[in-house]
Amino acid sequence: MLRETRLHRIQSLVSTLQQVSTERLIKELGISRETARRDIIELEAMGLIRRVHGGLVALDAQPEPPLTVRAALLAKEKRAIAAAAVRELKSGQTVFIDGGSTTTLLADELRSMSGLTILTNSLQAALRLSAAEEQETMAHQVILIGGNMQPAREQTGGEVAVGEIYRYRADVAIISPVGIDAKNGASSFLPQEAAIARAMVSQAERLFILADHSKLGITSRVTWALPADISLLITDVIADESPALKALQAVLPEVILA
Repeated sequence: MLRETRLHRIQSLVSTLQQVSTERLIKELGISRETARRDIIELEAMGLIRRVHGGLVALDAQPEPPLTVRAALLAKEKRAIAAAAVRELKSGQTVFIDGGSTTTLLADELRSMSGLTILTNSLQAALRLSAAEEQETMAHQVILIGGNMQPAREQTGGEVAVGEIYRYRADVAIISPVGIDAKNGASSFLPQEAAIARAMVSQAERLFILADHSKLGITSRVTWALPADISLLITDVIADESPALKALQAVLPEVILA
């Protein structure tokens, strides 16, 4: 592939996804790691992208697309991840769930079981978990964490939400990050979202990370959990044999491919 074609392809990927891992560039373009590194350096020197650990991001990178957009991306993989997470839970547990497209799908899957106490800052997750006829009994106790609303995020945040989280203790925190890396752990783009995740981690006995293959090997702006904090990573089978997954398997106690 010609150099100009490679650079154009890389720019297109970054424009579409906002952030791309080095591993994905190698796979998508069929190039060597050294070639990917040189191309990233060249694009950064041209002022077209910004390098981050494990890959690159668009200069005008936004936190994430709106939830309605993210929900349509890798929906099959995310639903498989959510279903696998449900199988790791037991009736009687208290669970934190953060906001996001994968954890919204988790809310749907959780309706297949009962007996949990679920604390979430996600409006969509709370609505789906409480969807029942008036005469029906809800399968779980659902507590919506109060706080400030964020534009297009469909979740609460801020100091009020963080303070609410610290009032509770949970058996498990189930969180979907912007990226997860074997060295830097789990991270998010927005400091407000990282603060929510960090509070949930601190108040839970175990941490489950739900991350599709596109998030592996990625480090976003704010790290909120180190690899040592993570009890379980659930990702999709497309990640199998990827260098980013192998690196995570080497440092995490358990990884499930859904």
